[in-house]
Amino acid sequence: MTHPFHPLCGREFEFVRQLRDWGEDRVWLYDERGRLRRVPTAWTDRAPVDPFLALAGGRSAFRVCDLLELAALIERSAPHDRAGRA
Repeated sequence: MTHPFHPLCGREFEFVRQLRDWGEDRVWLYDERGRLRRVPTAWTDRAPVDPFLALAGGRSAFRVCDLLELAALIERSAPHDRAGRA
């Protein structure tokens, strides 16, 4: 498990299969109790390397597209006066 915020990050599990499920690539695995589980492939080391992360080499915590999305979200949630100004 490689997702930094997942409680099982850093743990290894027995891989079963990878397939598209509910519109998203998922990995099926057996957990520590032997139960079959599925998680998004992006949360594992089976996901392709994100080119941004590879090039940034840890020097940047955010991608430009994510910052633009955050700015738009803040703009939409900011209170506006009657003239439409924030």
